[in-house]
Amino acid sequence: MTAAEPQPGQPIVFRNATVLTMDDARTVLSHADVLVSGERIAAVGTNLEVPEGTAVIDASGGIVMPGMIDTHRHMWQTAMRGYGADWTLTQYFVYYYLTWGKYFRPQDVYAGNLLAAIESIDAGVTTTVDWSHGLRTTDHAEAAVDALEAVPGRFVLAYGNIYAGAWEWATTPEFRDFYTRRFDGKGDLLTFQIAFDLPGIEGFPEKAAFDVARDLDVTVTTHAGVWKVTSDVGINQMYDNGCMTPGTIYVHAASLSPDSYHKIAATGGVASVSTESECNAGQGYSPTWRLRKYGIPVSLSQDTSVWWSGDIFSAMRATLNADRAKEHDEAHEKDETVTNHILRAEDVVDYGTRGGAKALGLDSVIGSVEPGKKADLVLIKNDNSPVSFPILHPYGHVVYQANRGDVHTVLVNGKVVKHDHKLVGVDLANARAAIESTIEYLKAEHGPEEWDKGMHPEIPEHETLNNPYTYRSDVTAWKESDAVWTESEAE
Repeated sequence: MTAAEPQPGQPIVFRNATVLTMDDARTVLSHADVLVSGERIAAVGTNLEVPEGTAVIDASGGIVMPGMIDTHRHMWQTAMRGYGADWTLTQYFVYYYLTWGKYFRPQDVYAGNLLAAIESIDAGVTTTVDWSHGLRTTDHAEAAVDALEAVPGRFVLAYGNIYAGAWEWATTPEFRDFYTRRFDGKGDLLTFQIAFDLPGIEGFPEKAAFDVARDLDVTVTTHAGVWKVTSDVGINQMYDNGCMTPGTIYVHAASLSPDSYHKIAATGGVASVSTESECNAGQGYSPTWRLRKYGIPVSLSQDTSVWWSGDIFSAMRATLNADRAKEHDEAHEKDETVTNHILRAEDVVDYGTRGGAKALGLDSVIGSVEPGKKADLVLIKNDNSPVSFPILHPYGHVVYQANRGDVHTVLVNGKVVKHDHKLVGVDLANARAAIESTIEYLKAEHGPEEWDKGMHPEIPEHETLNNPYTYRSDVTAWKESDAVWTESEAE
């Protein structure tokens, strides 16, 4: 078997893998092969016969699974990776919405998108929704798409502009022209959504943007259930005006009423849960424990690398932990004990793969390892890691043991974009240069003091409770004489 990088157009077979098919039965195959021909999965099974000249990838000891899918990520903010690690959501809004987000030039959006897109495929995230709400002009939008097209992944541009009302920018001739030129009829590697929020403005002016989405036959994605920002009022406006259409994506959906959850479920809505974000920033407690009660489908997302990473391993792990923590906490409040978990490892793997495909209306195209589907595939294998074996519970291994460093090979649309832990066809040096230029510009605009202040917000005062106990150094609980045993006592 050869470890050589497969060549363009060459059929590829993964040999002897554990395969998480994520089909309707969630079938797991042992010692199985996956054959890829052109853009599609040609066959899945054991001891497959393959065409002469097929590139063989030894997947023994590894897991082949569908490419992971991120349904909500502000990719332009990756230019400031980690900058807001100690922010609250309020500080995020002040920084990007009210102040410094307006300073991003088209080339800065390009730099952030380029790095984020590369990061996605490196981590096995083969489809990423660019929730691009910093598009103040169509020049910014052009730059965002240019970056996505420069990276061999599958992307969705969710066009947004937080600096104007959606009814203003979505209804312009420039917006429609941009969509027609860059997306209309371009296939499933680069698709389109409209992204805006509903803070409950009287008169529901956002209906004009919903009308545009309906006219273009594209999906709306909206931050819903964000504490004190987007509430039940916006959901009610959507419902009363017939705007809660099937496939609408409700990001976070963390702090809504039972009535709103019922409306989302009844109208075919889908949730995009960003657990690390919800638990850190304050949108509300990560809502999978609520969503499953109402029958609302779930997909996963990473929100923004200004705080968090861009890999779905983190999202799956955080989501399972948060759901179970809530389950235990509620039981403890009633003096009860949870003896069996409801949400399982296989469920969050589904959220991060097939669930994302369903959310994006691409379930017939990607999301599972089945013949006929597009070959968006990930091989998790790391022969140099002591954590790579044994694989006893494959779903649990993906969620709790694997990480981006274990992503051995990634295919998007049948094309190898990562092999033997190295990116293929990606100019990382160019991405680094673009980011360095953006950071140099932003630092100059801020000035040293403001730059440092933004990264290190003030810590609020807090009280340390008085402790009624003190340590008495004159009393010991153990004396040397206590440790002297007779031989008979020792026996």
